[in-house]
Amino acid sequence: MRDLGISFGSKEVLRDVNLQVQPGQFVALVGPSGAGKSTLLRLINGSHRPTTGTVSVLGVNPGTCGRRSLQKLRTRVGFVFQQFGLVGRLSAMENVLMGTLGSLRMPRYGISTYPRQLREKAVANLERVGLVDQRFQRCDTLSGGQQQRVAIARTLMQDAEIVLADEPVASLDPSASMSVLNTLKRLSAEDGFTVVCSLHQVDLALQVSDRVVAVRNGSLILDTRTSDTSEEALRAIYEKAKGARP
Repeated sequence: MRDLGISFGSKEVLRDVNLQVQPGQFVALVGPSGAGKSTLLRLINGSHRPTTGTVSVLGVNPGTCGRRSLQKLRTRVGFVFQQFGLVGRLSAMENVLMGTLGSLRMPRYGISTYPRQLREKAVANLERVGLVDQRFQRCDTLSGGQQQRVAIARTLMQDAEIVLADEPVASLDPSASMSVLNTLKRLSAEDGFTVVCSLHQVDLALQVSDRVVAVRNGSLILDTRTSDTSEEALRAIYEKAKGARP
């Protein structure tokens, strides 16, 4: 990202953002609510287009590329949502297989309609997140932490080179939060994909990330190796934002 900015109407959300992420890094994006973290993630995957500046993701500018190029890019960039983004009435296996729909020509209905190779890959990915025994269980019967691990397994089906995670543990208890983030960190290390993960919990950010980037009032105010900062320093970012607390 170079000199990146975005406004919605008269409201400036991000300004003068300069950020370069190296392959394989686990970057924690922290900052108060409304600071611009979610918008930054959506600029990376092309959901939003910048008002000023440029974005380059895997050699593609999602802000200016055509529709087909953007669709192709999104198969290489996975997204993990705060509210999981699963179909509750479908099984964990079916939800994971839905991660392949972007690369298939025809829509699929039911596990048996997917090629055997993809079914085997889905089982393997559910095993990697510790949920192979729950593969035929409806997602709306799983715990929040389990549902988020299903969402991660779905992203693995894309063989994504970058995974964006927008407050992936905001609705989870501390134990489930740590389990989900440790799973994401382990898979990133094993597969070599890059993670950019927005978090409010600064203690968790320090435990799982290689690098911490802080946003406040639409500007990047900190970009450092995790080992070079502290929980006190990160909490101070929230305390200086009017009315915001982590």
